[in-house]
Amino acid sequence: MTAARSVLVVGESLAGTTAVRHLRALGHAGPLTLVGAEEQGAYSRPPLSKVVLKDPSADETLGLALDGLDVDVIRSPAVAADTDRRTVTTADGRRIGYDALIVATGAGARRLAAPGQRGELVLRTLEDARRLRARLADATSAIVVGAGFLGMEVASACAARGIPVTVVDTDRPLERVLGAYLSAEITARAATHGIRFLQASGFATLTGDPVRGVALPDGTELTADLVVTCAGEIPCVDWLEGTGLAGRLGVGIDHACATTVPGVFAAGDVTYLRAQGTQPDRRAPFWSNAVAQGRAAAASALGLPLPGPAHDDYFWTEVTGLSVKVVGRLPLLGEPTAVQGSVADGRALLTWNHADGTSTAVAYGLRKPVAALRALAATSSSD
Repeated sequence: MTAARSVLVVGESLAGTTAVRHLRALGHAGPLTLVGAEEQGAYSRPPLSKVVLKDPSADETLGLALDGLDVDVIRSPAVAADTDRRTVTTADGRRIGYDALIVATGAGARRLAAPGQRGELVLRTLEDARRLRARLADATSAIVVGAGFLGMEVASACAARGIPVTVVDTDRPLERVLGAYLSAEITARAATHGIRFLQASGFATLTGDPVRGVALPDGTELTADLVVTCAGEIPCVDWLEGTGLAGRLGVGIDHACATTVPGVFAAGDVTYLRAQGTQPDRRAPFWSNAVAQGRAAAASALGLPLPGPAHDDYFWTEVTGLSVKVVGRLPLLGEPTAVQGSVADGRALLTWNHADGTSTAVAYGLRKPVAALRALAATSSSD
């Protein structure tokens, strides 16, 4: 192997910091530079909606340490890349050379506000979480646009404070990922906690300046003290303009986290897996994938074998105090193949067997170790 003389990681994200740690663990002793965009440095994002909205003391527990790694950290956003000259330029004017580049700039919140419309609230950064937490302290009503994982977690934070909240989406809560069966159960449970769901026929429009409500295609208008947009994410790829690395879905990678440009790799929420065979391009912006891809990108940048798959099919969420852990392929279609326990009582272990021979295991309200869920999914798929 010929190790890269210098490795540059752009993005002080979970994927980026994982790549940095793994580069050193794999024996890379050469120059290692990490470019970040936020002054406070690297931190874990999943707790923002699960913990930080409820507990200010959680702010100090999120940091992702880089101690002892001998890494040059530059906290100035990347603004341009030249893949021919192998350089990246930052906002403060630095031009950093590299032999291998790992793109890990993540994604930003998708916004719905019109140009110049003030007051839209989103949740993507620690600063967003602090701002939203402060607003929750005085709110008496709330609207959440988007019934995905983030939207339902934000709605749960509202409900925990006794704030009546309406969630608006074109699909029922979590249905796009968890399927109709679990979506119905989660929707019913949420209703008992004061979370109302309104299914729209099309996209909602934010109203007011500053934002005070939403307008739906059928003419329905809603207002609230607090309106939060949880409408997905947009990969942070503007700085890659002109490189041919990025498109609408982000930076395309293969199963080794390699891009189409020699010497450039990518990991985390900025990526999508390029189509292979009958499988289309697909994004999987889960924290477990950020970790798996960070490790894989580090190995690929050094020309080493992958430490494991660059995809991890585990994720979890929490809605109204009930945890949902999933291992396996999504979405979940139809009824579960097997159910142990009671879904209605919020304590069940479920499996779905898929036509391709794989299985998905779900711990619904159960404290089930991830390793046990993986074993259950593997056992079910071999039945």
